[in-house]
Amino acid sequence: MKRFWTEVTVAERDGSGFGIALDERPVNTPGRVRLAVPTHVLAQAIADEWRAVDIQIDPRAMPLTGLANAAIDRIGPAADDFAAGLAAYGESDLLCYRADTPAELVARQVAHWDPLLDWAARHYDVRFETVAGVMHRPQPEATTRRLSHAVRQRSPFELAGLSPLVTISGSLVAALAMLEGAATRDAVWVAAHVDEDWQAEQWGEDSLAQKAREVHRADFDAGARLLALLA
Repeated sequence: MKRFWTEVTVAERDGSGFGIALDERPVNTPGRVRLAVPTHVLAQAIADEWRAVDIQIDPRAMPLTGLANAAIDRIGPAADDFAAGLAAYGESDLLCYRADTPAELVARQVAHWDPLLDWAARHYDVRFETVAGVMHRPQPEATTRRLSHAVRQRSPFELAGLSPLVTISGSLVAALAMLEGAATRDAVWVAAHVDEDWQAEQWGEDSLAQKAREVHRADFDAGARLLALLA
């Protein structure tokens, strides 16, 4: 789609949130539902994405718009199922699967991962089973149940922002720590890439892997920014 509008505005919509209009015509989602978001600052950020369009729309340059569309069209109508998909990451959380060698990698995992697990253990009153290697070890039933509850109580917009954090990091615990303000965006990103960074230090960077990582970082940052604008 090419740009056809001149002015982008934000307006409150009768208690249903804040919408965006192009030359006074409301923006709809791909599912033909009015695009309305919970906070004014998020609406302004989405409006800025539409203002920044030059000649033709590039969805990759409009990540907040895409996440808002997903929250309304895909997540809202099936929020429980979507939350369950994210909660499943708690059953095999990245932070629970450790290396046993070399010592330097083990120490890095401890330094970056243990504080996140310790926070979750205190915050949700749970305990975690950690294991050396990649063989699955079930988490205590109470742990998975409480982590699942923490996800299911979130709104569709929060789930939209949480999704890239969980799926890219591989850690529900780390994503929840960021959502709750217990960890920064950069700290979680570094924690999620401890193994990858160590491998790169040993064997060098792979150009294709680096490009994929840049794409993942953009999606990760978009999710984190959405959550910040909802707060």
